Amino acid sequence: MQAALAAARQAAGRGEVPVGAVITGPDGALLAVAGNETEARQDSTAHAELLVIAAAQARRGSKYLEDCDLWVTLEPCAMCAGAIALARIRRLYFGAADQKGGAVEHGPRLFSQPTIHHRPEIYGGLSEAEASQLLQDFFAARRG
Repeated sequence: MQAALAAARQAAGRGEVPVGAVITGPDGALLAVAGNETEARQDSTAHAELLVIAAAQARRGSKYLEDCDLWVTLEPCAMCAGAIALARIRRLYFGAADQKGGAVEHGPRLFSQPTIHHRPEIYGGLSEAEASQLLQDFFAARRG
């Protein structure tokens, strides 16, 4: 999670919402790291999760990441949760809960739906205080 938090801090430094994500392989080795890039790319889909999934898939030469784990600083939205299912991520670890935009433990709870074809193991609340503080500080500075 520390690498994901570092990616989130880097994203904040670029003026992006501070969300970072990493994918680790079956041996725990880092396969890919990404932070949000929605502002830089002017692309509303350039979330850290989608970018890191694409990078890991390219590195492995496979659309499936069945033996890989995703670590992300914020509970994934519906778009990202759908991508996690399609990539067949083994485990999802996330930091801060997202009561407004989250889709794992909040909102549509995508992985609880009977129509979802793949459900990762889910572990929330990792480094939650630090991940939440990054977001709070970022938005406070924007409002200030």
